[in-house]
Amino acid sequence: MAPESVAAGGATTIHNRSARAYSQPAPGLNPQQAAEHRQGDRRFADVFIPAPATFNAGLGPHFNNQSCLGCHIRDGRGQPQAGQLLARLSLPPDRGTPEQPGGAIPVPGLGSQLQDHSIPGVPPLGSFQLTWEEVFGRYADGRSYSLRRPQIQLLDGTGKALDPSIQVSLRLPPPVFGRGLLEAVPEEVLAAIADPEDRNHDGISGRLNQVWDIAQQKQAIGRFGWKAGQPTLQQQNAAAYAHDMGVSNPLFPDANGHQDIDAQTLTATTFYTQTLAVPAPLRTDDRQFRQGFALFQDAGCAACHLPKLKTGRSAIAALSEQTFAPYTDLLLHDLGPGLADQRPEFLANGQEWRTAPLWGLGLSQTVLPGATYLHDGRARTIAEAILWHGGEAELAREWFRTASARDRKRLERFLKQL
Repeated sequence: MAPESVAAGGATTIHNRSARAYSQPAPGLNPQQAAEHRQGDRRFADVFIPAPATFNAGLGPHFNNQSCLGCHIRDGRGQPQAGQLLARLSLPPDRGTPEQPGGAIPVPGLGSQLQDHSIPGVPPLGSFQLTWEEVFGRYADGRSYSLRRPQIQLLDGTGKALDPSIQVSLRLPPPVFGRGLLEAVPEEVLAAIADPEDRNHDGISGRLNQVWDIAQQKQAIGRFGWKAGQPTLQQQNAAAYAHDMGVSNPLFPDANGHQDIDAQTLTATTFYTQTLAVPAPLRTDDRQFRQGFALFQDAGCAACHLPKLKTGRSAIAALSEQTFAPYTDLLLHDLGPGLADQRPEFLANGQEWRTAPLWGLGLSQTVLPGATYLHDGRARTIAEAILWHGGEAELAREWFRTASARDRKRLERFLKQL
């Protein structure tokens, strides 16, 4: 199917390539839904402070940031720095009991995420030091390139190194637009795309993660997060409130059952993230875009970064039965040892990652100048992100590495038009 024949977000597509492109409401919301979206927008921007307070109370006592927008800048990516780059923690599987059935083993005293800030009067839990190691390589035409690999040292509240056996994975906050569409794709559609045994022998063996749905108290497929560790937007948002801001809520109450925010606030934030519009690609009808899309297919990128999905029925009419172009299959894929964090998350092993959506990729630098890519922000450019791919994506990476400079430029230009 030609790329211009599918709107990026179906009926939720907007033609906006500004710095606020990720922050627009989806077209097609009725007046009540538009009001709910605005309410959620306000909740997404709320800056939390320590209790007691007359509003937005409940920060901490340990946290990473004070608001959703503090990490998701203009509803987009975060930056690879402390307070925005998150350090997920766990112990090896034989060292304890998971927080959720089938999930990661939390670190005693630290939990499953290193919260590197604390409210006044409360000692910090710890911090991490981040440095970068340069990794050099060459394209087949002899031109050199440089990649960078993160080096992390975990420190306790006194500055001493923590147990080196702790599994740690850095996570860059991703853009939040278009998520309602991803949530509305029927499970059976994703299951039909999955090919865990590689029965078609194409070298691609994507599979669904199976995670714990707290609200339903049962296993469900994972859709959200870098390893598809969350089943719904409600749970994704609730986990962010609890772990990123220390704000307890209906899905993550504190040890005494207290909730800093109520169900209404969580619902408003969830509706907001469900109903953000998807920006249209730049000039999808021009020859350069079509040439780039053809190279995208030739390289094998489209085997995982699917150019087309379709939603099922949704309670939000604007999301219902929409054909859209997210460039993801929402499946887990082995991307090789270069990107591995060696930290499992439910069924996802240390080398598996959910295919990241590519829609809106070309607006990354417009929304946040200096934005970086991949799960930990290691890639400074789109080319670097491609060159880090391995495992199931090794052939695609090698296509790019061995391609002519002209074809590499054409492929990058296509991705920057998304």
